[in-house]
Amino acid sequence: MSTASPTPSASATPGATVLSRVYKGLTEGVIIADPDFGPKGLRIEHINPALAEISGYRAAELLGQPHGLLHNERKDLTIMRRWMKGLPAAAPLTHEGYLRRKDGNLIFVAWTLSSLTDAKGEVTQLMITYRDITANRQLREALVHSQRLDAVGRLAGGVAHDFNNLLSIINGYTEILHHRLGEDSAVSKELLEIHQAGRRASVLVHQLLAFGRRQTMDPRVIEPNRLVREHVDILSRLLGDHRSLEIDLAEDTGNVHVDPTQLQQVFLNLVLNARDATREGGRISVSTRNTVVTPDQHRRSNDPKPGDYVLLSVSDNGCGMNAETRKTLFEPFFTTKSEGKGTGLGLALVYGVVTQSGGYVRVDSELGQGSTFAIYLPRTKEPIDPVHGKLAPLPVTGGRETLLIIEPDDAVRKMLEGILAADGWRSSPAVAAPLQPSKSNV
Repeated sequence: MSTASPTPSASATPGATVLSRVYKGLTEGVIIADPDFGPKGLRIEHINPALAEISGYRAAELLGQPHGLLHNERKDLTIMRRWMKGLPAAAPLTHEGYLRRKDGNLIFVAWTLSSLTDAKGEVTQLMITYRDITANRQLREALVHSQRLDAVGRLAGGVAHDFNNLLSIINGYTEILHHRLGEDSAVSKELLEIHQAGRRASVLVHQLLAFGRRQTMDPRVIEPNRLVREHVDILSRLLGDHRSLEIDLAEDTGNVHVDPTQLQQVFLNLVLNARDATREGGRISVSTRNTVVTPDQHRRSNDPKPGDYVLLSVSDNGCGMNAETRKTLFEPFFTTKSEGKGTGLGLALVYGVVTQSGGYVRVDSELGQGSTFAIYLPRTKEPIDPVHGKLAPLPVTGGRETLLIIEPDDAVRKMLEGILAADGWRSSPAVAAPLQPSKSNV
């Protein structure tokens, strides 16, 4: 055989000519094969143009070859061989799996194996059809990933909120004890250690709250370019002399409505992660630009919605990530760093803050090829909020007045009463049901 499909002769019937045209015009790939199943599969007798396009092979390269060279997994052949034992009565077999193209890339296909019989009902050939569903599979995986992150975020946010109340009690009573015993106390050092550990734990809790999108935000209209410029010196020192920092900021970049403190944390986390992913001589790039997402680009639930965005990107030429790592990248406590080098909450915070700000995070990374984290933040036409130069002095906390405390958690309320009493205040608990039991109000 030297043709991709049978060519009707001059004496061919009109029906045969129509069938040949249909065969060639199918969008699904088709293989017609000899029914004798060899060690590497069925011997290919015909293929249609769609199969050549799907596989990347020319017809001449496949004709006479076993079809198993296209299947990436041997189990597909095992399933087919088992099915053939039921011929000629076996119903068509439908399955899904990966095909390996000529260029080595994998595509995910739905395939159906069926028999072709003669007038006597005897099997003369086998037909396999292939439909490329790689895009559909990616959509399903993206949806499942988004749903999993959302579920983990709700769990993390709920646990973190309750844990934050417990930490408030620990830190609060530690401060009360330290105040009562004084700096010269024999246990002053130990109390400070407890308090410092509690403060570090509070930072982790706030990162969890950020991932769960349950932290308090203080959004303002800011200019992303200014935020980047203000941190160039700090970042250069953090990267050291053995890594270079490249800044490429578009002059016409618009403004965004975010919490500047939280966005600063996002930016720093991404740059520090890029530092850890690169070796000496590594290059880290930070860029900003305006971008527009059109309706045809919004195909998945985690794709940016159509609209105007400011794109903040952090790229590196480091070790990169494989597909498995990318799937769990933003989940809390997931880290590829060695023990003691990371909490696994940095990217969880990035995901939470950006999502809570109405933005999106996209990651482009291949093992050994570096990574790019792209932050899409909705662009606003509002002017930048004014920044006050000097901070107002902290108020004097001592007093003799009586304060009314509204706090649903008894332990937290008692701790607050202790702190206020130490400063000379009198307090009285309110006997009223809180409007929002899940939040603490003082």
